Amino acid sequence: MSQDIQDQVGTDFLALEDAGAAVERLEMLYGESVSRLRAAFQSRASGFDAASATYPYLAIEVDGSALLTDGRYPYGVLLEPGFYGTTLTRPGLFAGYLRDQIGLLLEHYRRPVLVGRSRRPIPLPYVIEDSVTDITEDDLRRLSERFALPDLSTTDDRIANCQMWPNPHQPRPLSLFTAERTDYALARLHHYTGTVPSDFQRFVLLTNYQRYVDEFRDYGRAQVQEGSEYVAFVEPGGIVHRKDAPGAAPGESLPQMPAYHLVRPDGDGITLINIGVGPSNAKTITDHVAVLRPHCWLMVGHCAGLRRTQRLGDYVLAHGYLRADHVLDDDLPPWVPVPPIAEVQVALQEATTRITGLSGGELKTRLRTGTVMTVDNRNWELRYNELFGHINMSRSIAVDMESATIAANGFRFRVPYGTLLCVSDKPLHGELKLRGMARSFYRERISQHLKVGIETMRSLRAQGVDRLHSRKLRGFDEPPFR
Repeated sequence: MSQDIQDQVGTDFLALEDAGAAVERLEMLYGESVSRLRAAFQSRASGFDAASATYPYLAIEVDGSALLTDGRYPYGVLLEPGFYGTTLTRPGLFAGYLRDQIGLLLEHYRRPVLVGRSRRPIPLPYVIEDSVTDITEDDLRRLSERFALPDLSTTDDRIANCQMWPNPHQPRPLSLFTAERTDYALARLHHYTGTVPSDFQRFVLLTNYQRYVDEFRDYGRAQVQEGSEYVAFVEPGGIVHRKDAPGAAPGESLPQMPAYHLVRPDGDGITLINIGVGPSNAKTITDHVAVLRPHCWLMVGHCAGLRRTQRLGDYVLAHGYLRADHVLDDDLPPWVPVPPIAEVQVALQEATTRITGLSGGELKTRLRTGTVMTVDNRNWELRYNELFGHINMSRSIAVDMESATIAANGFRFRVPYGTLLCVSDKPLHGELKLRGMARSFYRERISQHLKVGIETMRSLRAQGVDRLHSRKLRGFDEPPFR
């Protein structure tokens, strides 16, 4: 049976017992396919066979006697005997991640991994995107007759959504994402953020206000110039600032959700993305960032306070979410709980204490923990009578338009998440966001709020990322890769 599955998914498999060697072969196979595709595209070769340029395939097979009985491991674990496999893309971009994940399988099971060529052709647009600015619709139609194009029928989130049932005649998934789903996301990341995937760092801050970007830009450039742990600061458009070598001035036109990257050599720096307003943007960007397997993402933005005792500038640490955003209902039904991640909650509270200098009862007057209601209507205040019962019954202490979406997608994609919001208005109590009040509020709070987010990421990194990726985000039938 296993040989039938192996023949079904790929060819030219080699058994390898070293993670570094496995990644090298993945890179070689992927490079060969990409070179064939690009050469055929440039020559417009009429006899090109799309099946000759396929994604690499990684697999491992174990029997029941090899399964682990130690339940401490949150990932790197095969839960049932069988043949596991996945297509992979851009192995150079994911080399460190792949070495870690393959290394765990080799360590835990003492079985070789299999590396070969899959039967899934690489879609042409994913490898020649920078070369197609002058292609017409007629050209694209002719290309589709010779080359593979993205196939949405096989590009989905069935694995992440726990909708792929075990089938003895099919391989079990090794990863949450197939190669095509990953390539789809990488292309969209560049489009939406104006930066290439290799610039992204593994700790991600998401915000809904441009002023946080301005503050982060100043902080990031200063850190790089001081010669700290960060070696570069990258802005949309590929503008790179290094010590004593500032980049060009930013352009006037920005992408829809611009990203800024404070880069460490090991990739464990901080990325900040201005996602704008609304759950649709929040879902869109986290759908794509998730394929990079970040260690954590946090929402740091503004909210409406719902309690009379709250003051403008107070912080809200979400420990629960009322999902009235609806944008994820088909992927993660509202009845699925989205629990707080203890390690992130503690790090956020401790960072707030360090940055503000407040503690004990004084901290409790400025930092409130509770449920955040996320809505899909910016003018939710106009539905006050309808929402009154929902707000009161849920014990919500704040309303925004992104936090529950980001947390729910973190839960769905097994990415640790957290939310720290700042109260910018209290519409239920007549304290609206007026222009003069807002200017004063922004001056006093944004710098401090952003520093709390950055300090939280520093703390989580210092504690060791393995603590973050715990079993609480994983189900009973999971792919072994983190």
